[in-house]
Amino acid sequence: MAVRPIFEVCEKPPFFRKTDTEFTFYSGFSMSQKTRCADSLHKSYLEKNPGKRVLEISGASPKELGRALSAFSLMITPESGEPYSVECAFQGSKVFERGGPFSDLIHKTSKEAKTDPRLRDSGKIIGFRLGDVDFPNEPRTFFYNWLYVTTLNTHQELHAEITEYDAFTDIMFTPTKSLNCQAEAAAIFVSLYRNGKLEKALQSKECFLQQIYGIKAN
Repeated sequence: MAVRPIFEVCEKPPFFRKTDTEFTFYSGFSMSQKTRCADSLHKSYLEKNPGKRVLEISGASPKELGRALSAFSLMITPESGEPYSVECAFQGSKVFERGGPFSDLIHKTSKEAKTDPRLRDSGKIIGFRLGDVDFPNEPRTFFYNWLYVTTLNTHQELHAEITEYDAFTDIMFTPTKSLNCQAEAAAIFVSLYRNGKLEKALQSKECFLQQIYGIKAN
């Protein structure tokens, strides 16, 4: 057995509700085993929450929408230059005690960006810089959630489908090893969308910080 979080859509800040759910875990590194784990997690959740619509967001999702919403696949399209993934933007924006941001990672594959050794060897993360805009390291999930929600907002072709779901999972996410989760970010997006607060939240990074985290920028 194992426990993983499910991120539910809700009406109030922080615009998601995290429900830890126990499920049967299937060991193995293959994508098919990850998919079995996700299915098992959903089954356990739905036993207590019948009627809810749950979507796995990762490369292991059995649904095309879930795979398209993975940070490895969700693309940012700049005004000039080649598109790059949310994952590459996130990794390439990290500022460390001893270096960064390593902006060259933006032009790597998502896997290459996430596994670059400089991300492990440069000390603690002290902030983020995307282009010429700086983001604080606190709250710890602020930059990732802002980046994901902002990018998803540009993909209007996905809005009708994703907003039909009530909860999201990411079977690749291990809470003891990382903080940021694309399932959490997706729940925030849908919550803001359903409650008519998405446009206001995305007016600026300061508005997002206040809407989601209740913090006024200095």
